[in-house]
Amino acid sequence: MERKLLMKGKVKAAYDLGESLEFRFSDNISVFDKVIPSIIPYKGETLCREGVYWLKRAEKMGIKTHFEEYIPPNGMRVKKVDIIQPEDLSRQSRRCLIPLEFICRWYVAGSLYDRIKEGQVLAQDVGFNSGHKVIYGEQLPDPFIEVSTKLEKTDRLLNREEALEISSLSPAEFEAAREVVLKIDEDIGRNVASRGLIHVDGKKELALDEERQIMVVDVYGTADEDRFWDKDRYGEGEFVDLSKEYVRQYYRQIGYKDQLYAARAAGTDEPDIPALPEDVIRNTRDIYVKLFEMITGQKFEPAPLA
Repeated sequence: MERKLLMKGKVKAAYDLGESLEFRFSDNISVFDKVIPSIIPYKGETLCREGVYWLKRAEKMGIKTHFEEYIPPNGMRVKKVDIIQPEDLSRQSRRCLIPLEFICRWYVAGSLYDRIKEGQVLAQDVGFNSGHKVIYGEQLPDPFIEVSTKLEKTDRLLNREEALEISSLSPAEFEAAREVVLKIDEDIGRNVASRGLIHVDGKKELALDEERQIMVVDVYGTADEDRFWDKDRYGEGEFVDLSKEYVRQYYRQIGYKDQLYAARAAGTDEPDIPALPEDVIRNTRDIYVKLFEMITGQKFEPAPLA
């Protein structure tokens, strides 16, 4: 079948197959909306196979997805949906991407912790009692779902009214989308806990199918979309990231994240992201392979070409 390159993103390419798309996951890695000039061996394959694993589980739970077929070692065929800019969406739009990202959080970490520390998010906003001193790594009283833009150059958090306006979803459809995200996340948490992981948070992308029903698209539950901690080490008071957060922390430690965000806030040129040291590349590769094994319960062996 003839393949036509449709889109090449930060870490994934999409090829047009007519009624379907073929995703190919690369070994590139990105953080803070920046592609790092370093390659992580086996990253693309582990992400793809993890994505297949979760999408099949979603289907067994009765959740609609775009998944059609796994193409070893790092590809999958999926249903095609239209990408329509928000200003052209309507309540009649079908078979189209919902231009939102849904972030479901179970623990205080990442950007949520940064915003709490800076006073942008209060304890009561995330379910704690007013006056509660929130600490890093603390489990949230209830899952906390946030929504951000999907089609803008840089993701931007939205309130409910903004999300409804941008997506052209009805209030009932928006709640249905949230319910799908929560059901998926509950399944991830239960599943990985039995293999020594804590699911901290993760993002989901959704679409509307031909009947305007919620459908899960892209992949989730991977080391790129989600954050995982080692369960045993968490019990000892340590937060050991088994996800791309390890790489984010590296750039925080060398000061790059602060430089980047300061440039964005000032509207000045963003600094180029430096390459990763060899030891960080090796450690990141090992994290991706270990996480694949802990998610699927299978020993990682590189898949042969289809």
